[in-house]
Amino acid sequence: MVGHGAKFTRKKEEAVVALLTQRNIEEAARSIGIGTQTLIRWMKVPEFEKAYRDARRAAFGQSIARMQQASTAAVSTLLKVMVDPTVPPSTRVRAADSVLAHAKQAIEIEDVEVRVAALEQAAELANPSRRE
Repeated sequence: MVGHGAKFTRKKEEAVVALLTQRNIEEAARSIGIGTQTLIRWMKVPEFEKAYRDARRAAFGQSIARMQQASTAAVSTLLKVMVDPTVPPSTRVRAADSVLAHAKQAIEIEDVEVRVAALEQAAELANPSRRE
């Protein structure tokens, strides 16, 4: 029966990939040759649910990394639009507003990070048993 278990595990891995790449549950099930109800049942199993959630997080993380890589080009585009006298004033104002909003948000995030670090340090100093 070892072979059967391995096949079942492989099918579940295929199901996770199918759920990430197909438009809906029905198409995901069909693409790997199982019934929709089987896939729905698997999605209720905690181990499968965790594997699917982990795979979604990994895929989303890759998307975020791609966005971060493109951020330099995005900022360049915003700045070019903002200072281009041939661009309509309303568009230039929207670009400027976007630059200011993102700059403000970055400062706020940095401030929060500093405050959290200070709180963590204070908590560590207040609780000597955590340092061991």
